[in-house]
Amino acid sequence: MSDHENCCQKAPCGLSMRVANSTDAALLCEFVRELAEFEGLSHECAITPEAVSEHLLGPRRCAGAIIAELDGHPAGFAVYYRTFSTFAAKPGIFLEDLYVRPDFRKRGLGRALLAAVAEIAHGRSSGRLEWTALKWNEKALKLYDSVGAKRMADWTLLRMGPEAIARVAAGPAAAHPHEGCRCGGGGAGHCKG
Repeated sequence: MSDHENCCQKAPCGLSMRVANSTDAALLCEFVRELAEFEGLSHECAITPEAVSEHLLGPRRCAGAIIAELDGHPAGFAVYYRTFSTFAAKPGIFLEDLYVRPDFRKRGLGRALLAAVAEIAHGRSSGRLEWTALKWNEKALKLYDSVGAKRMADWTLLRMGPEAIARVAAGPAAAHPHEGCRCGGGGAGHCKG
């Protein structure tokens, strides 16, 4: 039995969980759009069934997805991918998204999805299972606290979008976001005049 199949054995009564398959691209797009709306980030959501089919469900996938169904109705999902920690010297899992539709909340589905991803991480001898949560999402934070997750106050999530990635990839001069800098993009006096 694969680690994906193992993840679906400990679901609460009435809940079935399964690995997303090639027919789930549109459903995963719906879930992600609902999550983006819930988080107030719809303006950043550019997901398409084609992208999901290629990157999440296709032969060269870079992530995995689990779908939770209650009485045959799609109720939630989790998307995760592999990471590597040099400090732990082990691979890990990053939980990118975990979402339960409003009508299905407070039934243990979020905890079951988290447990499914944890089971996959455990099965792969992962050194870490990590994720982020919005600071205002107290219900999610309460769930994560209850399962022993540690808030990493000393760490700040940093992110580059496609334009910044392109600038950095082009080299130091292109990556420098400050016009008129006399330092040439590096050195001890960088951006100090």
